[in-house]
Amino acid sequence: MAHQSLYRAYRPQTFSDVAGQDQVVKPLAEAVKAGKIGHAYLFAGSRGLGKTSVARIFAKEIGCGENDLYEIDAASNNSVEDIRALTEGVYTLPFASPYKVYILDEVHMLSKAAWNAFLKTLEEPPKYAVFVLATTELEKVPETVQSRCQVFEFKKPTRKGAAELVSHVAKKEGYTLDADASELIAMLAEGSYRDALSVLQKALAGAEGKKLSREAVEQATGAPRQEQVHALLSALAAGERGQALTAVEAAAKGGADMRLFLELVLEALRSTLLIRYAPDLRASLADELGTDEFSAIESFAKEKGITHGTLLAFLVASERIRYAPIPSLPLELAVLELFPGE
Repeated sequence: MAHQSLYRAYRPQTFSDVAGQDQVVKPLAEAVKAGKIGHAYLFAGSRGLGKTSVARIFAKEIGCGENDLYEIDAASNNSVEDIRALTEGVYTLPFASPYKVYILDEVHMLSKAAWNAFLKTLEEPPKYAVFVLATTELEKVPETVQSRCQVFEFKKPTRKGAAELVSHVAKKEGYTLDADASELIAMLAEGSYRDALSVLQKALAGAEGKKLSREAVEQATGAPRQEQVHALLSALAAGERGQALTAVEAAAKGGADMRLFLELVLEALRSTLLIRYAPDLRASLADELGTDEFSAIESFAKEKGITHGTLLAFLVASERIRYAPIPSLPLELAVLELFPGE
């Protein structure tokens, strides 16, 4: 039997389990409590934020049993015939529940003809029918549909929120995560709770022992190593152009994903400047970065080679890297622009 994914194992089962979406959960819970159930809801937000999970919880909260809950993938059931079959089924009474709930995922994939066929039912459904439409691309959902729904937008987790989630789940699985390890997982998740747990699962699969360091996460995920980032920052802090270029080249030849490497460099540069210029933030940064990383960044902050101009140069590189035929080229240009001597 295949091992259940962490995302499925820790899928929220009640409104109180849902992380970071109070702006959605609270009004839904209040509506359930007051018995003011709408006929159409539209959940919007990027992937992995819990839209479908919240839809299922909502269905359960209003008394919808499994036999009266219908989940439809609109990406593969997007024709006018599919929608006509759905709307015909809407008018049959529920089996044993006060409501029939239809969850339509990736609803922006419906064809124009399918939307037209759906509008009448969406506007005037039977009193027992509730529609929950979910989409990752709200702008592609017609205004005529949005106006007939209660629209809820799901937020991406903060880095701190995602890091807290993976630390909590790791603890439940019997593991301890170093602070900088959970921070790296949160960064790799790119604003998705689901991806955060997928990255954690990969890290746990390769773990030796019950404590995970940042290095262990790097090895399990193939993320750029901390030493590679430190090598570049050390050269920048010392004003060593040649060493900086060598550090970029070493990261590239070492197989690092240069976009992620650049993101890590930007994080480290930002932390360097905050440590130097915002002493009130030192305690929170020390907690966020972990002891070893904070100590390294603090040493870079003591030297004057890294300035706001350094951060700006690499920020420009982040805009250029998506179009660069050679991924390391924007970073090399940043170094050359910082040290334009012969």
